[in-house]
Amino acid sequence: MTLSPLARTLAVLIALMTLAGLFAQVVTSQANHPDDALTETLWRLARYFTILTNTLVAVTYVALSLRGRVASSIWLGGVTLWIGITGVVYHLLLASDEGVKVGLSWWANFGVHTAVPIAVILWWLAFGPRDRLSVKAALVWMLWPVIYVVYALLRGQIDAKYPYFFTNPTEIGWWGVGQWTVILAVSFFVAGLAQIAVARLVRPG
Repeated sequence: MTLSPLARTLAVLIALMTLAGLFAQVVTSQANHPDDALTETLWRLARYFTILTNTLVAVTYVALSLRGRVASSIWLGGVTLWIGITGVVYHLLLASDEGVKVGLSWWANFGVHTAVPIAVILWWLAFGPRDRLSVKAALVWMLWPVIYVVYALLRGQIDAKYPYFFTNPTEIGWWGVGQWTVILAVSFFVAGLAQIAVARLVRPG
């Protein structure tokens, strides 16, 4: 699907917004760990679902900006779902546990957890293609959170650090990790079905 001039321009803005948010995360993390090399900072940040998913958004919207067309409606819908859930989970479950952020730290946090998810969802509702979006697409969208859990577990075996409790077998056991992985996958599947339904109500066709 070829993008309209407006859709492409807004895609460029989202790409720039996401890149700025990720850059701000690197800068603030580096400031908090001044003795770490840049590679260490990037490795530390790459532990988190939020950072990895924002990176997927950045790559996707840079590609949209350069190509001026949507290569895969299923991929674009998946990226929208993943970043949308990232924002929802943060604000419902994680935001209250964090201290008050100021300056660049506040902007970095706002970018990856709020501004980018909202912008991507609105762009997709307005311009995202609906072809090939069905139950099968929602099943495919379950793969990213499952892949992430496997990745987090492998990293944890290397450095004994787990970013979230549901990926930490030393805290909840392997059975607990398995249960939470199933819960996550099913939650993404249900949310994917809801996303498709809402999108068709907002903009049929």
